[in-house]
Amino acid sequence: MVENEVLKEGMIVKGSVASMQPYGAFIKTDGGNVGLLHIENISVSRIKDPSERFKIGQKIDVMVKSVNNENNRITFTYKELCGTWEENVKGIKEKTVVKGIARETDKYKNGIFVELKPNLVGLADYEEDIQYGQEVQVYVKKIIPDKKKIKLLFFKEEE
Repeated sequence: MVENEVLKEGMIVKGSVASMQPYGAFIKTDGGNVGLLHIENISVSRIKDPSERFKIGQKIDVMVKSVNNENNRITFTYKELCGTWEENVKGIKEKTVVKGIARETDKYKNGIFVELKPNLVGLADYEEDIQYGQEVQVYVKKIIPDKKKIKLLFFKEEE
């Protein structure tokens, strides 16, 4: 109910995960409002299910994305609270090996997006045996700040 607490776009509010659906999580604010945190607003990484980030009852901060008083609908966003590209890339250096999670495996076999942090993704060359959600080690080939891109290679330890 929108009338419980006056919410405005851009406000950051505390709440908890009330329920989850494949398309997003419903967040109940501490002020009594319930709104949708759509899956595309959870992370810059393409995740398949909100349960990859949250659990029912988990306390989180969200930002109010929109309030529609006519339809009593509130939408939230979370990814804006996970830091900027510049903040997240700090500590990641070229020519080092880091851990990540394989996210979007490109349908055309151009590459695989690897999540390095919740708001930081790099692209590695396509490899047939890499699966969605798999923890991987990647070599940071190049960081391109002006394009906000990170080029990666899958790292395989010598046997």
